Amino acid sequence: MKKRCDWLTSDAIYLDYHDKEWGVPVYDDRALFEMLILEGSQAGLSWITILKRRRTYRKAYDDFDPEKMAQWTDKKIQKLLQDPGIIRNRLKVAAARQNAQAYLQVMKDHGSFKNFIWSFVGDEPIINCWETVSEIPATTKESDAMSKALKKKGFKFAGSTICYAFMQAVGMVNDHITTCYRYKEVMNCEKK
Repeated sequence: MKKRCDWLTSDAIYLDYHDKEWGVPVYDDRALFEMLILEGSQAGLSWITILKRRRTYRKAYDDFDPEKMAQWTDKKIQKLLQDPGIIRNRLKVAAARQNAQAYLQVMKDHGSFKNFIWSFVGDEPIINCWETVSEIPATTKESDAMSKALKKKGFKFAGSTICYAFMQAVGMVNDHITTCYRYKEVMNCEKK
């Protein structure tokens, strides 16, 4: 039986996410944007709550097309607040529109979201060596800097804890515990 990170439950969707996605470096602008929006939607909730709704989020949020999301009307936001397949929190839904607008500005200013977001780790994943989940921090100086920069650019739901969870998810840091079978596999992922 494979040894995995201790934070996992036995839920199949969680296991699949851990085994195939979590901690794998992501360099695609749109995928990074989607994950930032989903991490913000997760604030105050468990990640599995969002993970189980990811397909519905993609449909409701125009497949995370920032151009479309940036143009959402108040009427569209009201409609989204009726969708039981997403977290129906007015602030989070409105933040998705605001974040799409901020994302488009980052794209204009930096050429890509990847260039901007990966700069907080010097364009290379940080490889940690945690032996237990209890050692993993909720925030770091890098997530603090990312949060401050995102907020300055107009992003909402981009606190340091959310930023660190985002960094873990998109492989900006390898926070698989060292005894997890994915720890070394993730380290061997190539930069695209």
